[in-house]
Amino acid sequence: MASPPKDIVQRAEDLRQELHEHDYRYYVLAQPTISYEKYDGLMRELEDIEAQYRVLRTPDSPTQRVGGEPTKEFPAVIHNPPMLSLANSYSEEEIRDFDRRVRGLLKRQAPLYVAELKFDGVAIALIYRDGILIQGATRGDGFQGDDITNNLRTIRSLPLRLRLEERSLQGIQVRGEVFMHKGEFEQMNRQRAAEGEKTFINPRNATAGTLKLQDPKLVAERPIKMVAYGLIAPQAKLKSHFENLEILRRLGLPVSEHIDKCKTIDEVIEFWKDWEDRRESLPYDIDGIVVKVDSLEQQEALGSIARSPRWAMAFKFASRKSETKLKGIMLQVGRVGTITPVAELEPVFLGGTTVSRATLHNSDYIRELDLRVGDTVVVEKGGDVIPKVSARIETKRPKRTQPFVMPRTCPACGSPIHRATGEANYYCENSVCPAQVKARLEHFAHRGAMDIEGLGEAVVEQLVGLGLVKNCADLYSLHKHQKALLELERWGEKSVQNLLDGIERSKRQPFHRALFALGIRHVGASVARVLADHFTSIEAFEEATEEELQVVSAVGPRIAESIVHFFRDKNNRMIVKRLKDAGIMLSPRAVGRRGKLSGKTFVITGTLPTYTRDQARQVIEQNGGTVASGISKNIDFLVVGVDAGSKLAKARTLGIPTISEKELDAMIR
Repeated sequence: MASPPKDIVQRAEDLRQELHEHDYRYYVLAQPTISYEKYDGLMRELEDIEAQYRVLRTPDSPTQRVGGEPTKEFPAVIHNPPMLSLANSYSEEEIRDFDRRVRGLLKRQAPLYVAELKFDGVAIALIYRDGILIQGATRGDGFQGDDITNNLRTIRSLPLRLRLEERSLQGIQVRGEVFMHKGEFEQMNRQRAAEGEKTFINPRNATAGTLKLQDPKLVAERPIKMVAYGLIAPQAKLKSHFENLEILRRLGLPVSEHIDKCKTIDEVIEFWKDWEDRRESLPYDIDGIVVKVDSLEQQEALGSIARSPRWAMAFKFASRKSETKLKGIMLQVGRVGTITPVAELEPVFLGGTTVSRATLHNSDYIRELDLRVGDTVVVEKGGDVIPKVSARIETKRPKRTQPFVMPRTCPACGSPIHRATGEANYYCENSVCPAQVKARLEHFAHRGAMDIEGLGEAVVEQLVGLGLVKNCADLYSLHKHQKALLELERWGEKSVQNLLDGIERSKRQPFHRALFALGIRHVGASVARVLADHFTSIEAFEEATEEELQVVSAVGPRIAESIVHFFRDKNNRMIVKRLKDAGIMLSPRAVGRRGKLSGKTFVITGTLPTYTRDQARQVIEQNGGTVASGISKNIDFLVVGVDAGSKLAKARTLGIPTISEKELDAMIR
């Protein structure tokens, strides 16, 4: 194909810039300057030029918003730095406690705060290089998300090309939220109902489902929007979060118009109370406000704890409440045998969803509230998320109601249940209890664990019911039962193959996810990550004593006791052996992403010149290496910064090579 004439090249660039400008004015500023017809004419002209000269079809062209092909799966993306989750609070007293903690840590430095609305949507991370959007991803577990760039390109308010001049902003990351307006959500649901399609529960649910669609053309039909709330620009000298929001605006990104810079915590509380009263006036859902220390230097000094920053907090609004009838009390059996009473309610609309069940916590909670079947009860959503029964209406109690009595046997398997001394919960200790087996399998397949697509509640129910799967290790022998699977109701060759492929892909999950997937009581995702950093193999983890486990940060007596108890069970040890034999990554070295650091294990000590500890960890893991927390003879390199401590001395004793951040970068290059 002949090269395009210079005047055509220039015309294509002029059209791209003009269309980007009109998108910005319409979708971000809500101040359109041309008609739909004029806009469509410009778009058609650009499409015709790009059709004739494909070389002029650039990734940031407005014509490419729905240009991506359907994808079979979303590649994983490592977040660097991680997308931390915010701690929540629900009262004025907790807000003031946050202020006292911040002031105490900063000592003589008085903080300024920035108060923002907390959009009820789905968090995303964007990467721009030379002003062009090159990647967009979901938050995932905060450390790793899914690459959904093509889906995010369809959002008209999200710029494919930034409006920038400064060279320091050529390479940036943007953190934001995808959401829907309530009116557009309702209109979409009405249209789906008219076409006989399933409707969505609420805007957030619809947004999350939309971003998981594998065809960008379908995503483009949904009314999703985006708001930016965070900027990461390593080459720029950023000082203030409030100023960062202004920079995001100048770059052409949509930023909330409801943001206040607060000199005192009293001003923050006033902002919180004001929006609690006005929340229904907004065209979109919010479930609270977010407060951040404005100074980026102070944010760095405050740091983070576990997975939450010390310099920010979400202040949730009071729970929404409603009255309804308690129709029954059922018992659910969890993956570790915990028996939890659940209220069966007369359906009631609450906080955007219809609630027909709510947690009752335990038998003590039922007794304290004196809840009885037939009562009129108060249902509320804690943080507008999980429904719970919080009270009963004494004057509306019918006659001849009976107090609730906890049964003596498991509702799922009939085995005796017991209540340990000092605990509020009852437990079924039958490890082959069908309800426990199902719950353990669902946990194992969960997105934050082994992430087995297609292994949801209904599929687990069928597999366990037919006796094809009795534990998580059986999943990796399921291919032997392919013929039996094909005979199941509503199963076809494609769905069976998708499930088997999902099980096979799960073998790539890293060590910390495999540890979390085992379902050891009290070992959550963050604790599993810390344990995976410390132990070099599943065998070392299995044999660890309570004392050895408590050496690990984040592991206390209760967690240590639970781990030791888990591995005392011969059945659990056999399952772990079978998982290892099946090829599950059960050692940090096995994680090995292919890269220039594959097979190498590093420890980081001291303060590095440019990387934070988390950033250095991400860089190493992205290039195939592993990061451990302690020095041992199995360590290949110690990355040393300023003020290195005892790890440096121990590394020298063991003859472990030490390298600087600069040398680490050289190894990668």
